[in-house]
Amino acid sequence: MIYPKLILTDIDGVWTDGGMYYDQTGNEWKKFHTYDSAGILLAHKLNIPVGIITGEETEIVRRRAKKLKVDYLYQGIKRKIYVVQQLAELLHINKEDIAYIGDDINDVEVFNYVGICGVPASAPQYIKRFSTIQLKKNGGEGVFREFVEKILLANWTDGDILKLYTEEEYRQ
Repeated sequence: MIYPKLILTDIDGVWTDGGMYYDQTGNEWKKFHTYDSAGILLAHKLNIPVGIITGEETEIVRRRAKKLKVDYLYQGIKRKIYVVQQLAELLHINKEDIAYIGDDINDVEVFNYVGICGVPASAPQYIKRFSTIQLKKNGGEGVFREFVEKILLANWTDGDILKLYTEEEYRQ
């Protein structure tokens, strides 16, 4: 079975619908889909670390990453490719062993570098052409989980994935 050795993701437009919500006092809100947490659990079950690389810097993302036990969190990043290259070096892995899901222009350098690419259905058409895995979900609808499951389905059946997810040690 062949899996990536690292799964990386953008946040806005992938884990969220890309909207920026503010209340009257200037607090920012983001809506995350609970389905994406299963993608983290499945990756961790296979000992695949997960990292978030985003241009935004918010406490909301920091809290979500901590809650889901994301292995690497990089916020406020303008050129994501540098972080991806540093992680490949740190983990002693080839660029082909990295999977990445993103949704916009600032992800193109990473798409051209990694071995597996995913793009939500809601991304612009000219960004979708970088995707090596076809995804049906929009950003904010659990597309990160869909991405991880599609990677696993290249090697396993959906029954195998269900068994992996429901093993006793991951029930909480």
